[in-house]
Amino acid sequence: MAPALLLIPAALASFILAFGTGVEFVRFTSLRPLLGGAPEPGGPGEPAGPRTSSGTGDARQGWLAAVQDRSILVPLAWDLGLLLLFVGQHSLMATEIVKAWMSRYFGVLQRSLYVACTALALQLVMRYWEPVPRGPVLWEARAEPWATWVPLLCFVLHVISWLLIFSILLVFDYAELMGLKQVYYHVLGLGEPLALKSPRALRLFSHLRHPVCVELLMVLWVVPTLGTDRLLLALLLTLYLGLAHGLDQQDLRYLRAQLQRKLHLLSRPQEGEAE
Repeated sequence: MAPALLLIPAALASFILAFGTGVEFVRFTSLRPLLGGAPEPGGPGEPAGPRTSSGTGDARQGWLAAVQDRSILVPLAWDLGLLLLFVGQHSLMATEIVKAWMSRYFGVLQRSLYVACTALALQLVMRYWEPVPRGPVLWEARAEPWATWVPLLCFVLHVISWLLIFSILLVFDYAELMGLKQVYYHVLGLGEPLALKSPRALRLFSHLRHPVCVELLMVLWVVPTLGTDRLLLALLLTLYLGLAHGLDQQDLRYLRAQLQRKLHLLSRPQEGEAE
């Protein structure tokens, strides 16, 4: 019982950390840009900018002026460093050499440790991210009726994207992705969960590291205002997700079959009640 008393709390702690980080990531990528928005130029702590014809402040720099403005370049460099730290951690710990080393020293907690380190790296990105309110924007919905309808449309698309993400994670076995299932199987003496999976599932897991690429891209790019720091976040994560994405037709057929099986299992109690 001694190993179980140590393994189970460690796996649960990693799971709670990852779950909380996921909730915070939803707020960081969706709620803040859609509901809170970026800091307004000319607001507290910002110099009053020149007035546009509509009478609103507009202290944002142009693209050419931005590349010479240290107040824009410095926070962008800081944000880039945070993103590279996250990408580096996420990629390095996913290599076979590092996974083998972690399995040797941490055993069944290898996946939980990877998940915990990823959550901590993402926490660093979110907590120390530097907005660039005076930077140029790629697009911005300011005039009516776009200022009303575009944020609403973006909100709906974000909600749909997150619902799809959560559904896909369930199809992919969320407990196993978070490292909980590995510890559970180990404590009960059932072996490695992957050893019980079909060859199609093993093939899918061997080359697909990010099952929610399309939905995350929707979240990253579909915003009412695409400012400089958000553009940096979207570009770098899009490049990273694109390089790590490896779905093909065989994988899609397997995922479709898995989804149908899980929907059938969910509908069985209802069928029993109807009878």
